[in-house]
Amino acid sequence: MPQTLQGECSLRLILSVRSDKNLHLQQTSSNLQMNSASFQFVYSFYPGDEIDFNCSDYSVPFFPVVDRPKVRLPRFLRQRYVAHVGDKINLTIPFTGKPKPVVTWTKSGAALDAKRVNIRSTDRDSILFIRAAERDDSGVYEMCVKVDDFEDKAPITLQIVELPGPPASVKIADTWGFNVALEWTAPKDNGNTEITGYTVQKADKKTGDWFTVLEHYHRLNATVSDLIMGNTYKFRVFSENKCGISEDAAITKEEAKILKTGIEYKPPDYKEHDFSEAPKFTTNLSDRATTVGYSTKLLCSVRGFPKPKIEWMKNQMIIGDDPKFRQICVQGICSLEIRKPGNFDGGVYTCRAKNDHGEVTVSCDAYLPHDFLSIHGGH
Repeated sequence: MPQTLQGECSLRLILSVRSDKNLHLQQTSSNLQMNSASFQFVYSFYPGDEIDFNCSDYSVPFFPVVDRPKVRLPRFLRQRYVAHVGDKINLTIPFTGKPKPVVTWTKSGAALDAKRVNIRSTDRDSILFIRAAERDDSGVYEMCVKVDDFEDKAPITLQIVELPGPPASVKIADTWGFNVALEWTAPKDNGNTEITGYTVQKADKKTGDWFTVLEHYHRLNATVSDLIMGNTYKFRVFSENKCGISEDAAITKEEAKILKTGIEYKPPDYKEHDFSEAPKFTTNLSDRATTVGYSTKLLCSVRGFPKPKIEWMKNQMIIGDDPKFRQICVQGICSLEIRKPGNFDGGVYTCRAKNDHGEVTVSCDAYLPHDFLSIHGGH
């Protein structure tokens, strides 16, 4: 808008001729000042006109030099601004313009609700403040700065989100073997943002404890496998968005029972190995010299299946249950103890092992000192 100054002033003027033969009159210096602002005067004259310019008691129209208004929207507000329900919203948007621009705010083309949104503006920025955000505060806010006929606008998209509701319903579609097929529907309330997945849990009727079987699952149906035969199960499904998992879950009304019938274990058919074996001495008897009155032992080892029957003989005569001798056979280790041998207990001792598949013997010499001398020609 042009403004008018009155009072005495002296001007130094410069005239220049344009191509349209009009004269351009421009103030270059004066004693005219107002709030340190500079002003511009433009008049048109024709060649030959006399100029008699006197400012005494003369109204002079002028226009202030205008700095066009501009909203300096921060980078993070150029995209959708997401906040949770209950969060405090405090957005500062700087702007430029001279003289001071007039700042106005709207939401979806309508005036703001002063009870919900507080606007504070200075010479350089404007602040949008919401003490506790609600989902109804979501929408497109528009900030407008205006100087005279010049204006600039900037939209701000605000999205207030919260946890989603549970799926609308869930049911058991089928049960077979150790598997259960589930189907469910999307939640009625998505928390004002898209659903990112679902969490599926199972519970055995005996314990009632819930265990997660699927996480971040995107489909509206799933198959739960590896269930235990004879148990009865219930299932529940949670919704999930960028805020987290829903507080409640949709639970199946019916139960799934994993039946025992129709399952029979058939062991593999293996050919039985034949372990039959004829007796065989793995350690033979060794000749033994002993002293009269001191007990001694003869040792050998044998194997065979079925377990061989062991018999001890002295000079080809079966010893039997003679208390002079003690016979032991444990895990194939056979021993014959000669208790306090006398002068007539020396001779050839034989161990015989016998089962259904054969018979084998092993022998050794047991001699006393006088026997040793007679064998070697001593007196």
